[in-house]
Amino acid sequence: MSTQPEQPEQSPNKHDPYAAFRIPAYRIYVLGWFLAMVGTRIQSVAIGWEMYQRTGEALSLGLVGLAQALPTMLLALPAGYLADRFNRPKLVILSLLGMTLTSAGLAFLSYQQGSMTWMYILLALDASAVILGRPARVALLPQLIPASAFANAITWNTSLLQISGVIGPALAGLIIAAIDPSFAFVVAAASSLIFVVALARFRFGADIKNGEAPSLQGFLAGIHFVWNTRIILTMISLDLFAVLLGGAVYLLPIFAEDILKVGATGFGWLRAAPAVGAFCMAFAMVYLPPMRRAGLSLLISVGAFGVATIIFGLTKSFWVALAMLFLTGAFDNVSMVIRQTAQLLLTPDHMRGRVSAVTSVFVGASNELGGLESGVVAQAFGPVFSVVSGGIGTLLVVALTAWWSPELRNLGMMHAIKPIEADPPEEKTAVASA
Repeated sequence: MSTQPEQPEQSPNKHDPYAAFRIPAYRIYVLGWFLAMVGTRIQSVAIGWEMYQRTGEALSLGLVGLAQALPTMLLALPAGYLADRFNRPKLVILSLLGMTLTSAGLAFLSYQQGSMTWMYILLALDASAVILGRPARVALLPQLIPASAFANAITWNTSLLQISGVIGPALAGLIIAAIDPSFAFVVAAASSLIFVVALARFRFGADIKNGEAPSLQGFLAGIHFVWNTRIILTMISLDLFAVLLGGAVYLLPIFAEDILKVGATGFGWLRAAPAVGAFCMAFAMVYLPPMRRAGLSLLISVGAFGVATIIFGLTKSFWVALAMLFLTGAFDNVSMVIRQTAQLLLTPDHMRGRVSAVTSVFVGASNELGGLESGVVAQAFGPVFSVVSGGIGTLLVVALTAWWSPELRNLGMMHAIKPIEADPPEEKTAVASA
């Protein structure tokens, strides 16, 4: 199957919410990716539940985050460099095969109640496989989608990501309660293989290469680009600290078991609630008119995320907790759509792998390090203090960012953003003002 982008049939003056889905190549690709993401979500829930059940310690949940964060921090930049220099489809397939093997290994250890040390090692290997393929997968999208439908595809990818976050945790809760946690890892392994099969249907054309000779400067070009593009650096930093401090999701096994007392099934729904909220918000954003002041919307949404986190930490009501987690997902989705869209539009194609890798270091690692921070603070001061203090910290970060970055405050409509030079002067931010 050819991956030459096909122009969706639509009037140039009419907004088509389903433009990306009118492209057959995108439909096949996104189905495989979606199933793989569902499997990843199932595995994430299962590992957290099993570790807490076997140890009864909050620190074990934090160590899960650490095992996944270290590979992201160490391998993201090399992965981005590989994505811009070598065959992207092959890198993605190798990544998926690695994920399949590590999930199968986790299934075996879980079923045998094997060494927890080896489970942590396999988690680290699984995270390594994920991060080595992520920049290449992100950079593949322009080969499938024409420019006219690119923003629509990003929005739908975000929506489907959140749907996977609803289905995955809910299925994980059912699998844990009705079958066995080890079966959750089997499902994760199978889902990765399905994505491999989907990718194998394509005949990808030659990757777009940057023509650079291998060099340390080329390797570090993504860092240089982000550092000199202040608006991207600010958005990444805001997300990093907000996620680092607001890692309540890693403590959900404790809240479900010891505070809210809702068991494995309730835990599955608590884990799914942020994704439900994110999906509802993402679906609404597909149909709503473009935001006129995207920067202000970003700051407000991250601040609201912090407020909802604080309320979640203080409540003892399952339904209030569910509602607050729903809101954290909804507000986080606004932040995600603005940040991802702006970064992709600002970045020239031949650098998307490396810039995506830099983003992975900040954003991807912050998720897992947020879990470590939450676990350590919860171990020392209790889960409620950990969550509430994290929410307060998020509000402080938003206030400091709003004061420090007028570029972000003045970011207007995103469709006006254009790619900037790969080696921009510091004063050029190429953002759209209101």
